Amino acid sequence: MKYYSVDLGGMTADLPILPLPSGVNIAFFNLHGNVQLTEHCGKLLAEKVADCDVLLTAESKGLQLTHVIARELGQPYYAVARKSRKLYMQDGLEVEINSSITTGTQQKLYLSKHDADIMRGKKVGIIDDVVSTGNSLVGLEKLVEMSGGTVCKKAFVLAEGKAAERDDICYLGVIPLF
Repeated sequence: MKYYSVDLGGMTADLPILPLPSGVNIAFFNLHGNVQLTEHCGKLLAEKVADCDVLLTAESKGLQLTHVIARELGQPYYAVARKSRKLYMQDGLEVEINSSITTGTQQKLYLSKHDADIMRGKKVGIIDDVVSTGNSLVGLEKLVEMSGGTVCKKAFVLAEGKAAERDDICYLGVIPLF
């Protein structure tokens, strides 16, 4: 297997290069289960979003990262957009998003009323592991707007491909598409 090494603020991650059904290969980044890397990246990103009142992420790979950032900022709650409607979300919000580079199909994001309420009138930091096409990000931005919040920052561990050219996001490292 081939790997791509990326420096994430002083910590190196070796990412396996994996094929997607579209024929594009990606350097696959996965924080699940990696406590040391999640803590490291979360602490660095917390510095970049310190002026946000509340955080929003999408399940699932952004969850533990956002937990670390919220803890570092002393924020008792963060909002989570789910990819399926849960029982407690009957009175929440939903948006449809175009396919992301990894899913290849249209998706919906769901937000509970509780999470929408904690963003209302607040400066919101959107957090995720990787930004590539930006389609998931568009959905998260719509949820912030529908909730009555204002997007303050958009922070990621990695910017993939052309996403690294965006001037409206912050990130720790860059990975190419292969």
